[in-house]
Amino acid sequence: MGNIRKTLLAILLTATSVTSSAQIYPYQDHRLSAKERAEDLCSRLTLQEKSLIMLDRSPEIPRLGIPQFAWWSEALHGVGRNGYCTLFPSCIGMAASFDDALLERIYTAISDEARAKNTAQRKHGKVGKYQGLSFWTPTVNIFRDPRWGRGQESYGEDPYMNARMGSAVVRGLQGPAGHKYMKLYACAKHFAVHSGPEKTRHYFDINNLSQRDLWETYLPAFKVLVQQAGVKEVMCAYQRFEGEPCCGSNRLLQQILRDEWNFRGLVVSDCGAISDFWRKGRHEVSESPAAAAAKGVVSGTDVECGSEYKNLPQAVKEGKISEEQIDVSVKRLLEARFELGDFDPDSLVEWTSIPESVVACPEHKALALDMAREQMVLLQNRDNTLPLKKDASRIMVMGPNAADSTMLWGIYFGQPTHTVTVLEGIRDKIGKAVPYAKACDITSINDTESLFGLLRDENGKPGMSAMFWNNIHMDGKPAYTATYTAPLAFDSGGNTVFAPGVELSDFTAQFKGTFTAVRDETIRLDFAHNNGMRFIVNGDTLSNRKRNDYVRYYKNELNVKAGESYNIQIDYTQFDENGSMSFDIIRNRPTTAADVVAKAKDADVVIFVGGISPNLEREEAKVNLPGFDNGDRTSIELPQAQRDILKALHEAGKKVVLVNCSGSAVALAPETETCDAILQAWYAGEQGGHAVADVLFGDYNPSGKLPVTFYRNDSQLPAFDDYSMEGRTYRYMKDSPLYPFGYGLSYTSFTTGKPEYDAAHGKITVTVKNTGKRDGTEIIQVYMRNTADAEGPVKTLRGFARVSLKAGESRTVTIDFHRESFEGWDAKTNTMRVVPGLYDIMVGTSSRDADLKKITVEVKELV
Repeated sequence: MGNIRKTLLAILLTATSVTSSAQIYPYQDHRLSAKERAEDLCSRLTLQEKSLIMLDRSPEIPRLGIPQFAWWSEALHGVGRNGYCTLFPSCIGMAASFDDALLERIYTAISDEARAKNTAQRKHGKVGKYQGLSFWTPTVNIFRDPRWGRGQESYGEDPYMNARMGSAVVRGLQGPAGHKYMKLYACAKHFAVHSGPEKTRHYFDINNLSQRDLWETYLPAFKVLVQQAGVKEVMCAYQRFEGEPCCGSNRLLQQILRDEWNFRGLVVSDCGAISDFWRKGRHEVSESPAAAAAKGVVSGTDVECGSEYKNLPQAVKEGKISEEQIDVSVKRLLEARFELGDFDPDSLVEWTSIPESVVACPEHKALALDMAREQMVLLQNRDNTLPLKKDASRIMVMGPNAADSTMLWGIYFGQPTHTVTVLEGIRDKIGKAVPYAKACDITSINDTESLFGLLRDENGKPGMSAMFWNNIHMDGKPAYTATYTAPLAFDSGGNTVFAPGVELSDFTAQFKGTFTAVRDETIRLDFAHNNGMRFIVNGDTLSNRKRNDYVRYYKNELNVKAGESYNIQIDYTQFDENGSMSFDIIRNRPTTAADVVAKAKDADVVIFVGGISPNLEREEAKVNLPGFDNGDRTSIELPQAQRDILKALHEAGKKVVLVNCSGSAVALAPETETCDAILQAWYAGEQGGHAVADVLFGDYNPSGKLPVTFYRNDSQLPAFDDYSMEGRTYRYMKDSPLYPFGYGLSYTSFTTGKPEYDAAHGKITVTVKNTGKRDGTEIIQVYMRNTADAEGPVKTLRGFARVSLKAGESRTVTIDFHRESFEGWDAKTNTMRVVPGLYDIMVGTSSRDADLKKITVEVKELV
């Protein structure tokens, strides 16, 4: 180390001149490599400072000129939780586009917005949570079961799809190669074997998984992102794997990730995962916070999202870990920060020149619309019901999701400057006269309407003003202030803060707004919370509860008179890290399915925008409704209330178009009888309403394909907590699904010829023809099967290509299919490899056998 120091100091003698009062250390010389700078800076840190460097919110260390750094930022489908952004469709929806080229352009736009926001924040002198340069996305876990509420974060149920789409995300976020500084850091998560249930993830142990399922299904996408896409971070998961918490697993983090895959980047913990090591009722594999911190670092977790790593000095004192072991992680973290330009002036870092004007710019909104269109999947179109004619006099819009803007945001979202609801999109398309009735809520037949829009803050602007304090007494300067124009909905599931700069626990908030009644009526004040909350109307306290337990739901009726104003104040106190709070003003009228049909008496066509909601399927959602549990689903059936209305409309002779909004597969078997057309719209982002209207009325020909299997009903699903792939997804399912993986209709028709395989060049060629009367895009899919492997997948995706053809046009399509595309599990050697033998190659328009053309080829042993 002494010789290295001398060399580095010698280099500094020729450095650019500085003021006589400034002292330059090697780590401050931008001409040195990031690794050299990291080694020098690490040597200057105290043990206490090293422990702070390893926290996700790393504080400033003034004596060495080290700025604060935030490792946790979100960019799931747009810059999340950090003010305005361009909000793109949910990831599962974007997977339905089968368009990784567009996906890379989208994440390039997201990284532009992220860099611009960070540069602006640095100029303000503070970079807090969600404002940094490290983005914890993409999620490449296998969406093995549609009941998993977070499956919408992934790119579907297929390993190849997750790898290919995840790689596009990494390229877009981290920027092109050949630059001195990284644009951002991306993170592959959650490593590994993670896809619910949410309710048990803090103590659940996956201890009987076959080696085939591990290596052939759960690990391939991570391996591709590490070895080919060059992802800079990997996040370890909450649950245990083979007895060890994933963030403390030597097998996952050392043997596989470091040794076998040669990963040299960072491992970050999921939020609170290290605390799960020792907390009662969780994994309980460590006896204390210090022991948990030591176990995490020794196993290979470099950054903790949480606070247990503050105990590392105590762990060293107790002999549970050495300072040299801590240094390994500290050097990795510092090297990453040097690669991102965190210590260097903006004039040296080219990415800091990206202007704030890129945020939510027209070009990015156009990308959001392009993807929202491409991800629409037409599931049914009986008698060519679609596209509809633009005749407002015969169309009515209904459904709980039709006028809901926040539904389109999905989960882990930022704030769009404007969201086009489906109702707005349809009215823009064919005229404002299109009638609308909500008809029902997601799970119940209620004619409800939110009156939150009638609230005004103290300045007379729409919404409720809010102030947050990082203490339980509402003392001092607020940590955050804002005005909320949509119904309040806060939840700290997944360690999500209520607002930027607000802690997870021991905080307070106050919300104020004035409601002015527009008529004499009885309204309902709906609020829910699980911590302290005082609810005041015109000075009268309606509720005052200080307990910290489960979520309580309140529905208070209030008689109001037209023109009179009602001052509403909510004082909220959060004691622990499991907060939940919501508030809305509701107008409610009892109704029935027959009442709903009566409202549509003048309509020939009803566009029913239904499905489910990201308020119900997401991370650790605290909901108490039929079919949902802690963010997961207990049933994949369409809620009965919606089924009853769809059936009643059908029996009344209406043509029914169902627009299904969801982040997962919904069992729609009865709806194939009661609905004339079914469009799967996912959670389509800020431009979702325009995209739905474009498809419904024929201005865009749908081309999306399902990235997950749509099962017929609940009975086709194995046990949710069984991680075996037997019977799951199109790759192992023996039954016939309702709609197969890769399925999606168009307003035109396509045929494919017999494929040909060129082994010498690793290419598949096939002729595709548009045999219909409209221009359109088909997605050609290539599947593979080892004919001798009876225990293996019935087929598995190995390639795809989007092909746009004019009516009557034919084209020969070429898809890469190299030798490694035949790789699979070899039970004889217990490895993933290309086993010589006969293979079926299947090419077509979905994973269904009837949609595929098959050839059989022989793969020989390499000599």
